[in-house]
Amino acid sequence: MEDEIEKHGGYGNTTTVTPHHVYNEDVQIVDEHERKDLVRGLKQRHVQMIAIAGAIGTGLFLGLGSSIATAGPLGSLLGYLFVGAIVCAVQYALAEVTALFPVTGSFVRHSEILVDPGLAFAVGWNVVYGAFMSVPSEVSAAVVLIQYWNESVNPAVWVTVLLILSVLVAVIFVGVYGEVEFFFALLKILLVIGVIILGLVIDLGGVPGKPRLGFHYWNSPGPFVEYIADGSWGRFLGFWAVLSSAVYSFSGVESLAMAAAETKNPRQNIPKACKRVFARLTIFYLLAILIVGMLVSSKDDRLNDESGTATQSPFVIAASDAGIKAIPSIVNAVVLTSAWSASNQSILAGTRTLYGLAIKGHAPKIFLRTTPYGIPYMCVALQVAFSFLSYMCVSSNALTVFWWFVDLTAAGVLISWMAIALNHIRLMQALKKQGISPDELPWHNSLTPYGSWFALVSCAILLLTGGFAVFTKGNWDPSSFVSSYLDIPLVLVVYLGYKFIRRTKFVPLEDVPVRQAIEEAQNDPENVPIKARGWQRLNILWG
Repeated sequence: MEDEIEKHGGYGNTTTVTPHHVYNEDVQIVDEHERKDLVRGLKQRHVQMIAIAGAIGTGLFLGLGSSIATAGPLGSLLGYLFVGAIVCAVQYALAEVTALFPVTGSFVRHSEILVDPGLAFAVGWNVVYGAFMSVPSEVSAAVVLIQYWNESVNPAVWVTVLLILSVLVAVIFVGVYGEVEFFFALLKILLVIGVIILGLVIDLGGVPGKPRLGFHYWNSPGPFVEYIADGSWGRFLGFWAVLSSAVYSFSGVESLAMAAAETKNPRQNIPKACKRVFARLTIFYLLAILIVGMLVSSKDDRLNDESGTATQSPFVIAASDAGIKAIPSIVNAVVLTSAWSASNQSILAGTRTLYGLAIKGHAPKIFLRTTPYGIPYMCVALQVAFSFLSYMCVSSNALTVFWWFVDLTAAGVLISWMAIALNHIRLMQALKKQGISPDELPWHNSLTPYGSWFALVSCAILLLTGGFAVFTKGNWDPSSFVSSYLDIPLVLVVYLGYKFIRRTKFVPLEDVPVRQAIEEAQNDPENVPIKARGWQRLNILWG
């Protein structure tokens, strides 16, 4: 079997495939490279906080205002609630599959085993490209935030400083990366809690000389905003337009499983992280958007500010109106850490996905080289090379071209979520085909089979309608069209091209190595249920 798999590049490729009930114990789900070369340096608290750090950022601190302006307070709340339900389904599907296949590259490698090597190739390189382009975009955003305080220093200086720091974090032991992201996530959570409490105080009239607001702005100008059209249709379009912003805000939660092979006890820790991260993020976002809708009118022109700094934050607008002057700098500082944190997370997602592609022969073997501390340094080196695009922010013309590159993968997060849902659906179908009960899986939830179909269909609809505004009269915009749709044909061309060249086929359900993976999980000495002890029972963040 090992020779056959090596010959065809992985499970589910062409010609002969060994039946699922007969397998060689030497061929393991977690590749030998991962077992020998990578180091399990990420703990449970790291994994959970990495996902929170990735999803709490500019979308929450700066982007909620534009959502309120587009859909109104209730329209925005419903939009984020709907996307939150999709994220819940995606997270549970990811948890269930990762617990069975805890491999580097997460859902990209899962597609290789469960769906089609061609899909793994296309989605994998889409993730790599998106992550590689995200680093310079986040660094550019961080430079804008720094210039909120000081515009006299050449932007190239800040770019250099941020890149050096990012590279240091990327090449040091993965546990150091975990600690850095843990600290940043803690800062963000404290700020979210702080601004929510501050918002309640302002809303309830706790600031001297300021009246109690309550739900005043829900009454006037109203809970919904008409977008493009009039009447009920316009209010619905406002709600629908917010969904794209909500997807962007939640993007990053899927990356918590990218380094599964570098996580301690991944079969237990990653499902726990997926469940808890979804709940905490949804609560944070729903509370934040509820408070923002109570504090700022949807007609406030300041919500459409596109400065990229704290001045466009609805929390800052509310605090300024209440006469609280320290909030803008505090928000700007934490959003700055958010931008750099997102850069670090993109490095993790990009390098680990590239490493996973190299394991399966979808990328050159040179990317399998690691340091003695388990860091795939050649993957990091390629990522760093792309990071030098950050210097394009020094020139306004170059920056325009750069953002066109970034726009190419704006829809990538929906494609990734669709891949996660499809992987889980295929796993459920394989279990049924092979007569294996889902209860035998390392982790299973009875609602996941329905949730995955909901997520797959919802993400497909959002992907196809995300740029609907450009097709309405007088709203055509080339950059919006590119950011919404160009990634779809790119992924399809790569997928179909790989299938044509390599002649891959969908993995037959009876040949998915489910029984082998279950037995590996049962024999995994690290796969032991995690029990909270002492004060950990009171820890609502990562315990």
